[in-house]
Amino acid sequence: MKKMLSLAAMLAVISYATPASAELKIGGDAATRLRGQFNNSETAAGVKTTNSDDLKFQYRVRLKAAADLGDGYFFKTLIGNEEITNGGTPGWSTVGGNNSEKFQLEVSNFYFGRMMEESHYMIGRLPLNSFNNPIFDLALYPVPTSFSSAGIYAVDVPVFQWNYDRIYGMNYGTKVGNGDLNATFVVLDNNSAVENTSATGDGLFNDGYALHLSYKTTIGDVTVEPQALLLLTDGQGVNYSKISPNTFGANATIPAGKSKIGISGFYTVCKDSKGALSTVVLTTTPGLSPTITPGAAANVDYTGYLLRLKGESGPVMAWVDYNRTVDKTPANDVTYNNIFVWAQYKVNVHESAMGTVSLTPTVRYRASGKDIVGTSGTARDNQLRTELWASVTF
Repeated sequence: MKKMLSLAAMLAVISYATPASAELKIGGDAATRLRGQFNNSETAAGVKTTNSDDLKFQYRVRLKAAADLGDGYFFKTLIGNEEITNGGTPGWSTVGGNNSEKFQLEVSNFYFGRMMEESHYMIGRLPLNSFNNPIFDLALYPVPTSFSSAGIYAVDVPVFQWNYDRIYGMNYGTKVGNGDLNATFVVLDNNSAVENTSATGDGLFNDGYALHLSYKTTIGDVTVEPQALLLLTDGQGVNYSKISPNTFGANATIPAGKSKIGISGFYTVCKDSKGALSTVVLTTTPGLSPTITPGAAANVDYTGYLLRLKGESGPVMAWVDYNRTVDKTPANDVTYNNIFVWAQYKVNVHESAMGTVSLTPTVRYRASGKDIVGTSGTARDNQLRTELWASVTF
């Protein structure tokens, strides 16, 4: 709490700097939510596990700052929490025993650059808007981290939740024809920390690098955004290492009176005969991510797709995702099927130029299946979350 107050005080002081200083605007949001979580699973042999129910009281605070440096130059940052407390989600603190949990504020994303009339550029920890764009979800989580209630799946906006909706990169955008072309050079990891050897994926310029390309334009009243996420060097994932998957697809938004319909479709493919299984070493040190290194060699071979149909009308927003991934690594032929539904209704309690207060009942449901060639039956893992959000923006 002391850190949070100190950061808030520091930003407040900076915002009242002299006229010669950059103009700094400060805002943010805070929210609490009551979450009911209900899990059930079943083995391929039909053996059902005991349902697990849980009720969590959670909260989140985020501070946003933006500085206008003049002549189009700018700086923006988001300060939030990135810890996991009491089995919660990153960024949300769950009330612990005797309220002993800590909520620390950290620099979640930051970026600076220049906005010009026909183009722009920026560098830093860039926000992804992955809540509305599932290309990174499918690219990073085509195969569940574990087929369990604690696993991370391609659905339920995992990049927004577990990767803090940001990634380090350098972005350049410019107008091309009737649309906007964006190219982002992405730094995924720093796993190549040795000199060149006979092994693959080490040496200079062999960390995990990717290129994200998108072109956003309108065709009549419809907004379309084709995209590609290309791995330029070997990346290290939770399941597999030394791999270079490529992901393609598009988002489309169709207006329908005062409502709008969104359609997304993405496909990912990875075929690396010199790949490897990942070795993940967890850490108990706060702020340090798990260490991922290549393990046993494997012929990594998977393909998958994710489809989304989304509707928004006034205070109502809902979408359904379908993900199917066929993983033939290392020897088994495993098929994962995920269906996910997110539905919410936002009630505006107060709205003014100073900020907003709202209540948002939300339902999230995931139904997952796992089929292994050569075995009969389907293993299942399902999760239902009912939530009530109370939020303020300022």
